[in-house]
Amino acid sequence: MAVLQKIRERSGLLIGATGVALFAFIIGDLFTGGMSFSSRNVGEVDGVSIRTNDYINKVHNAQQNGQNTTEVHNQIWGNEVRSILLNNQFEKLGLRLGKDQIIYLIQRLPDFQNPQFYNEAGQFDKGKFNAFLADIQKQGQNAWNGWLAYEKQLENFAKEEAYFNMIRGAVNTTALEAKRVYHNENDGVSFEFVKLGYETVKDEEVKVKDEEILNYIKKYASQFKADNSRSLEYVLIDNSPSEADLKAANNQINDLLQSSVSYNNLRKKNDTVAGFNRTANPVDFVNQHSDVPFDSTYLTKEQLPAEFADAIYGLAVGQSYGPYTEGNAIKVTRMLKKEAVADKVTASHILIAYKDAQSSTSTLTKEEAKAKADELLKQVQANSADFARIATENTDDPGSKATGGQYKDITKGYMVPQFDEFIFTKPTGSIGLVETVFGYHIIKVDGKQNAEKVQLATLVKNAEASAETEDKVHAMATKLEEAIASKEFSKAAAELGLIAHPAASIGAFTEQLPAVGAQREAIQWAFGKDVKAGDYKRFSTAQGELIVKVKSINESGLVSVDDARALVEPILIRQKKAEILRKKMTGDTVEAVAKATKTNVEKVENATGVNSSVGGFQEPKVFGTALALDVNKISKLIEGKNGVYMVKTTAKNKATELPNYEGFKSRVLTNNANSVSSSVMNSLYQQAEIKDNRVKVLNQ
Repeated sequence: MAVLQKIRERSGLLIGATGVALFAFIIGDLFTGGMSFSSRNVGEVDGVSIRTNDYINKVHNAQQNGQNTTEVHNQIWGNEVRSILLNNQFEKLGLRLGKDQIIYLIQRLPDFQNPQFYNEAGQFDKGKFNAFLADIQKQGQNAWNGWLAYEKQLENFAKEEAYFNMIRGAVNTTALEAKRVYHNENDGVSFEFVKLGYETVKDEEVKVKDEEILNYIKKYASQFKADNSRSLEYVLIDNSPSEADLKAANNQINDLLQSSVSYNNLRKKNDTVAGFNRTANPVDFVNQHSDVPFDSTYLTKEQLPAEFADAIYGLAVGQSYGPYTEGNAIKVTRMLKKEAVADKVTASHILIAYKDAQSSTSTLTKEEAKAKADELLKQVQANSADFARIATENTDDPGSKATGGQYKDITKGYMVPQFDEFIFTKPTGSIGLVETVFGYHIIKVDGKQNAEKVQLATLVKNAEASAETEDKVHAMATKLEEAIASKEFSKAAAELGLIAHPAASIGAFTEQLPAVGAQREAIQWAFGKDVKAGDYKRFSTAQGELIVKVKSINESGLVSVDDARALVEPILIRQKKAEILRKKMTGDTVEAVAKATKTNVEKVENATGVNSSVGGFQEPKVFGTALALDVNKISKLIEGKNGVYMVKTTAKNKATELPNYEGFKSRVLTNNANSVSSSVMNSLYQQAEIKDNRVKVLNQ
């Protein structure tokens, strides 16, 4: 019962140790709904098509788990590309798996490491596992199809595991490589050097053009692959309530705090109606006058708004706090109750199932199960100390059989409703009989952990933008539209006192625009097939008026210049500065170069591969050059990380040879094996020909 219930609650499984997301057991109806898509595939990977309908169905199923559109599309697309790349490798190798290998994998999953699936010897019992599968089949074809899909994903994961293990098994480290690592870490070299730092050339002297960044991206295209994107500029003219609107809401709240007079038709006379702070029925008052109805939930101090928690939690019963402003709402909160409320419960139960109950393998009729449950109830009521033994001998819940029927630290909502209600409303020591979809439960409340909680009545008036406020927003949006027809976007916005936000790289399935939040409609428009660079459009949203302009369109399959700038521009600046410095560093010796550049010759003593600091900076290229030179030999100019160098090796200290290098060999082998998965996937991805047609296909 426990395993199936957990699966339903989570609507799927996640194998955390592998990071492979597995979809729900119970798959609902597939995406139908009348929409039609082109028969064109949403993409290709090395000539293997990703079918539109399959992709849409997977997106729909994943969305049932509450993920947003961007996460779902990125996840499904990434999974499809990865799956095709790996399946191509599996086919080349002829990699196949048997049923026993799948079951072996299942045994290792956390949700199946449960007494329900183990025999008395502590071994995984295939018979019990098959009974579990029979339970799923009883739930109908959809549930069984869900399991088969889940099993297929397990098979794919098992193939991945076998594939990467095969590669790891082929990874080897020679004694020569281990020896090289040893000497790299322990061989020392002393040298003199002269350096001219990049900081000696002003940045203004080495401007980098967009064209140069683009050429660099194209030259190293495999490192800069990217999905199609748009560069946008946008302004959100917020329609939040004005100060006047907030004041109006505050006045409404204040009116509700005062006593009022109303005519009573029954009594034929005026009645004085108490305000919120004095009313005898604050719950009814809130439900009648507040913009947010009464919520009976008990809250801890930590669950209250942080800014007001101390003031509210410190109220005595009957006292009020406010008015106070939270967001665009004016509130007054009144303390109704302060109680120690059960937060977690430890409870024991004995499940007596019957043949038509959910997940049941029992042969008892419902009447027979009820009679047995009544008899066991009498036994445990007569001797509650014997509950654990009676549970172990009689319960049909394999999840708690080994613990005498006990579940510890149950939080509210974890169990089925009838079970939950009993354990949270009954005092410790209570024993009773409850019926759920799984059968009859004899329940004993073993203990409770209480937390101090409060129940509040909060009167709320939401400040709303007035017609005057909305008119001002619309007028400003119209002015901006008129201005950007003839002016540069950000300049036009600034002249009106508005902030233009840039977004260098927005993907087709992005949900959010930086600084303004979810704006899916605007992003979809930007990827429309007829939309060109320079086009702009206005959108009326719940937040206000949004004006979006498409600055540029990138469908090259590579990152944009703006996106690559932070990485590439420093490299190109360094190269340009190095060229300038080379011309200054004339001479054939370190002394001559130092004289020409008016710098000093510096020394490094006994540097090693793990301590390759050169003048306070890590410069592996400079160190490597010095180590490779013969003693008293001088290098050519070297472009390091922090400047251009010339070195002269003055001494070498070679480490003593070891009898063997097994320790280094083992370490290198482990490091190499650990990097197999990422290295292989990176290599496959860079070599693959990937076509992403999602925007063109799904926007039709």
